[in-house]
Amino acid sequence: MADTQLIGIDPLVCGRPVTSSDRGRLPDVRGGDLADVGSAPRLMALAALRELRDHADGVPVPQEVFDRAAELFEEAVLGGESPEDYADRVSYATGLTAAAVAQSVRDLVDELRELSETTAAELPGTGFGAGFATRWVPRGRVFAAVMASNHPTPNVTWAQALFHGYSVAVKPGSRDPFTPLRLTRALLAAGLPAHRLAFLPASHQTGEFLLKEADRGIVYGGDSAVRRWQGDESVAVRGPGRTKALLDAEPDEPTVAHLALAASFDGGTRCTNLSAVLTTRPVHDVADALARRLAALPSVPVTTAGATLLVADRERAARIRHQVDELRAAPGVTDHSAGHDPEATAVVVELGDGSQLLRPLVLSVDRVDHPAVGTELPFPFVVVAPWTPADGVAPLRGSLALNLLTEDEGLVDAAVREPSVRKVTRGAVLPWTAVPGIPHDDNYTQFLLEPKGVVAAAS
Repeated sequence: MADTQLIGIDPLVCGRPVTSSDRGRLPDVRGGDLADVGSAPRLMALAALRELRDHADGVPVPQEVFDRAAELFEEAVLGGESPEDYADRVSYATGLTAAAVAQSVRDLVDELRELSETTAAELPGTGFGAGFATRWVPRGRVFAAVMASNHPTPNVTWAQALFHGYSVAVKPGSRDPFTPLRLTRALLAAGLPAHRLAFLPASHQTGEFLLKEADRGIVYGGDSAVRRWQGDESVAVRGPGRTKALLDAEPDEPTVAHLALAASFDGGTRCTNLSAVLTTRPVHDVADALARRLAALPSVPVTTAGATLLVADRERAARIRHQVDELRAAPGVTDHSAGHDPEATAVVVELGDGSQLLRPLVLSVDRVDHPAVGTELPFPFVVVAPWTPADGVAPLRGSLALNLLTEDEGLVDAAVREPSVRKVTRGAVLPWTAVPGIPHDDNYTQFLLEPKGVVAAAS
């Protein structure tokens, strides 16, 4: 059972803390509660949106503000919270390891500092001769962000909206209010005008209200969120990644190590973590090799040096175990982890600090269109399935990232042209590898901005 002081969290509207009487507890993965969170009811959210809109002017925020905010986020005491306190709270709330949280801080800080560079890389040139130019301007004034809790780094998406001139309302994920609150405090301390930002812990229904009322927004969630918002051009949808690899090469040790890292990095919580391997090689051999490699990962608490795997509170772990049991019992499924990792038989391992660790799991299936292919779980979970050239690109559809380990140039070209494949990597390249200008899922800058012609009389 955790022995920690309960942390109080309330909405922060245009720089002002607003105490809410609608309160709930945020569980600690070790047992008990970690925080007492005040939730913004709909009327408070409406008032916050009106205040944001009343002061919204669409003027971009200078890069210098984000440079300073990045420094403060990484190093400063903000709202009485040290960087070390922040990292521990995120680990104990989400189950992410200390190493994963530290990496996410580095990634978030880097992306804040690269906002100008990212913008330049994602927009075409704007000059068309004397007197003719294009200006890229916000597509609206108010932006709503409905965040998830699987990883801190996606919070840069609402910071990017601020950078381009939006006023922003942020609904944090239920397990990680700490990252958006700390980033809010860092931005305000760095000089962001207070009337540009509201931090609003809230219910799912209030999050939907924010998205409906804002001019533009982004939502993170599962298949239900995708179904609800896909097709709404004002909302960017970030759902399950369903990242796949096509293995059309020998599963030698370096290749298996690459696939295992793609599946297990950050505890398997990224939307770009590998969840399916389709292969021309013997399916059971590939699955066994991958299961053997993942079995070596240690079962230790999240703040322990060398920790890799996600932990969960007892209730969440029970739900995941039930999902796994149903998958294992499905026709055509073989469990390969149990033979290499005795702890994987139970999937959930109880640690000495009260948390529940999720062991890696590798399954194989007997056909490429098996329903298990495409299943996503929030820990290192991979389904290996047979694939032949005759199957073509169809089984690769619906992939946020697709790692191609093949020399078939025709297949590579077909995968790049497939609309439902959002990003392609070739060879031993991790699915999330990118530089400014490489889209994660479409061109996000052009989602936020629109081109406007400006024609002036030649001097």
